[in-house]
Amino acid sequence: MKSKLPAIFAIPLAALAAIAPAKAETISDFYKSKGLKIMLGHPPGGSYDLYAKLAADHLKKFLPGLQSVIVEHKPGGGGVVATGFFYANAARDGSQIALFPETIAHTQIMDPKVGRWKVEEMTYIGSFAPVNAAFVFRKGAPALNPAQMRSVKTIAGCTGRNSQSYQYPALLKAVAGFQFEIICGYKGSKDSVLAMERAEVDFVSSAWNSWRATHAAQIARGELVVAIQAGLKREKELANVPLMQELVSGERTKKVIEFASAGAAIGRALIAPPGVPADRIEALRKAFDAMVADKEFLADAAKRRLVIDPANGAEVQKVAAQIAASDKALIDAAAAAMQ
Repeated sequence: MKSKLPAIFAIPLAALAAIAPAKAETISDFYKSKGLKIMLGHPPGGSYDLYAKLAADHLKKFLPGLQSVIVEHKPGGGGVVATGFFYANAARDGSQIALFPETIAHTQIMDPKVGRWKVEEMTYIGSFAPVNAAFVFRKGAPALNPAQMRSVKTIAGCTGRNSQSYQYPALLKAVAGFQFEIICGYKGSKDSVLAMERAEVDFVSSAWNSWRATHAAQIARGELVVAIQAGLKREKELANVPLMQELVSGERTKKVIEFASAGAAIGRALIAPPGVPADRIEALRKAFDAMVADKEFLADAAKRRLVIDPANGAEVQKVAAQIAASDKALIDAAAAAMQ
């Protein structure tokens, strides 16, 4: 007898399976197939590279499905080339994150022609540690303390005008009369430090997190001298080294320096581009928080002489948003001083 069932029931089961809704891709499935890339705006050898490689070695344990992490370098302009590229072109699916300078929110509002991004639209995953910059001088420099630096010329080496290696010395030169000459163009902090060791320049402002990992012996022997630091509070290991704002008078000037130094609280932090799905942001943040609390991770960081004093993504996001929303008069004053 001929079947009276509707035609739809005559479709083979295989065909029905083909038109059934696809199973939602899990976090594990996604990272197993895509992997993860961490973009840096600096060449190998500095603190960005050190923290990124540490993350690359440990994130696989905490992000479901992740089997491959690649650290990619796109140096130029003290990190601004990579930041602009990342904001405009990075994959919006969670497969690409970055570790950029703590100053990108400042660059965005003080020099918008260069800072062509909106940090508020990107998402911080978490910070490994805050970062104070340290002005480190070679032993034979013409001046080795702040009092001498006001009257004796010393030469700073820097990577680019949008890096703190330029901005912090330029700020003290402008608002406190320090006799700094600043030579930019070095490819990264490693190259500028080599220039200092060859006596081409007298000092370099770079992350204390990097100095303590790469030049601890030279500092201990007195071959390198830490004279000034930049941040909102003194680094514990530099308790006797003055902050920039402690070297000036006048509340307005102090506030300008504190504004310029506010990125220290962001430190070495991982960030995702705009538009990444919320579930993948949640997975990345959860993996980061678990990683920085892990005993094996902390032991490895200690071996590499890397400071771990973490902040979660929401905390870092709040700091960046506050910088981006700063008072225009304060922004203009800091921008003018750094020019």
